[in-house]
Amino acid sequence: MSPPAPLAVYVHIPFCVRVCGYCDFNTYAGMDAVKDAYTGAVVAEIAAWAPHIAGRKVTSIAFGGGTPGEMPSESLAAIIEAVRAAAPLAPEAEVSLEANPGTTSAPSLRSLARAGVNRISFGAQSFEEAELAFLDRVHTPEATAASLQLAREAGILGVNLDLMYGLPGQTPAAWQATLDHALGLAPDHLSLYALTVEPGTPLAARVDRGEVTPLDPDAVAAMYEDAAGRLAAAGFRHYELSNWARPGHESRHNRVYWTWGDYLGIGAGAHGFLAGERFENVAHPREYIDAVRREGRAIAEAVRPDTATSMSDWLALRLRLVEGFDTVEFAATFGEPLEAAAGPPLDACRAAGLLEDAGGRLRLTPRGRLLHNEVAVQVMLHLQQRVEDSPSAPRSPAPGVA
Repeated sequence: MSPPAPLAVYVHIPFCVRVCGYCDFNTYAGMDAVKDAYTGAVVAEIAAWAPHIAGRKVTSIAFGGGTPGEMPSESLAAIIEAVRAAAPLAPEAEVSLEANPGTTSAPSLRSLARAGVNRISFGAQSFEEAELAFLDRVHTPEATAASLQLAREAGILGVNLDLMYGLPGQTPAAWQATLDHALGLAPDHLSLYALTVEPGTPLAARVDRGEVTPLDPDAVAAMYEDAAGRLAAAGFRHYELSNWARPGHESRHNRVYWTWGDYLGIGAGAHGFLAGERFENVAHPREYIDAVRREGRAIAEAVRPDTATSMSDWLALRLRLVEGFDTVEFAATFGEPLEAAAGPPLDACRAAGLLEDAGGRLRLTPRGRLLHNEVAVQVMLHLQQRVEDSPSAPRSPAPGVA
């Protein structure tokens, strides 16, 4: 019998100093009073999961949010220990944390390093003061440099910077200046995200009122391509659509998502994926705390995707990796060759110059990386239509998929 598959653990910390106008994540400001109770609920939820994950080796723990760095370090350490008590933590496990520049102190960073945190991501977003103000960020450009240095001194081995591009009014020169400033700090990893106007956010309301004009999509694409060239020249490997790393510093936790691995979602609004089933926790922190106190866990919804959904999810995630995937893996997972399941849309994308075959692997071309969502939608629509045309086709993942 093969050993149990490894497991990643995601812990959602939904608290922020301020909720940025562009953000549509499950996050809340002004809730310091519930942080202790929230920590207790997270620890209790992990304990409730222990019988279900016993024997699974945990290869990564990722704290996301919100801003996990705003939690007391002793609370985060207690959560890490709760995971250790529930399932064995691999000696080389990646333990990562998101934080705001300027709000995480040297003693806190040292405490986190002692607790096992070995990777930290600072939400720098920009090194232009006007852009930081537009994004509702509370830090200065100088704070990012100081925080990175403090993390290094604390012994945290991997440091990432998040940057945003495609901001209204942002010029190519301003974006290049932000990239150059970030590279000058010598981070191990960079995550670059285009600003997206999400429905229901304050930014969306400003766009609707005509107060903000989104940047032209061609200008946004040019910024992405410029960044790819600059980072390659600086020795960074482009390994995922939005992520570049120095060799050996790729995110192991996020790779679990992209390769359809199992991950346990803990905390308010957290999502998980175990044994082919997706689940989502209760979103509001107070309701989450109450649910854990009543029931031990706080699952709001659980669903086992049908075959078409599983196939399209698998392909969309795998195509985020710049290396693409070996087409044999698809057949091994779903019991059907890739071309038989999704040949027509894939052929159309090849013909359009968005996909290419390389040594048995299928991957996006450089142009295709700009249009990943369009490729994923075409595949999804084809697979859904196939189900509608063949009512007798399997409606759930084959045994042993996850």
